[in-house]
Amino acid sequence: MAAETEPASGELLNQYRGYLWMLANIRVVQNLNGKLETSDIVQQTLLRAHAALPQLKDRSPNVLAAWLRQILTAELTDAVRHFRRSKRDIDREHQIAGEIAQSAVGLENWLQADHTSPSMAAQKHEQLILLANALMELPDDQREVVIFKHLRDFTLQQIAEETDRTVPAVAGLLRRGLARLREVLGPV
Repeated sequence: MAAETEPASGELLNQYRGYLWMLANIRVVQNLNGKLETSDIVQQTLLRAHAALPQLKDRSPNVLAAWLRQILTAELTDAVRHFRRSKRDIDREHQIAGEIAQSAVGLENWLQADHTSPSMAAQKHEQLILLANALMELPDDQREVVIFKHLRDFTLQQIAEETDRTVPAVAGLLRRGLARLREVLGPV
């Protein structure tokens, strides 16, 4: 019986890989100046979640996403502590938790739909996971400008300054990235 649930739980958690990557990468990992690979943190988060999944009673999408965000926050906090080689910093831990929450809100706000029924909320959650996974598939430069524009609310000028590109180059990357997302997702 355990052999049957293992792949199922792995598949269940793996569908959140892109979501976790986006949450970590949007705000937190970028602030660590290349010391930390987002994919490593996500892998550690999923391994930790897989080990603890049998204890999770409610596996509804919203509960599962919130639980994974908590694990991701703990993994990022541990990584930051390791790189700073310091003792526990409660303010930094709260800051990481806040940044993860802001990232989640940014992704959710992009979908911007009023969901009053449980089925509509489930549909929004499914779209959120699809959006995060589609963003993961974009080329790095396109993903970067889409994140800056739509999830961090940067202007084209701010993105250009942040990425050392011209405003027209940023606009082109953004246009191509959004066009690719529309191909993959259809209208969101």
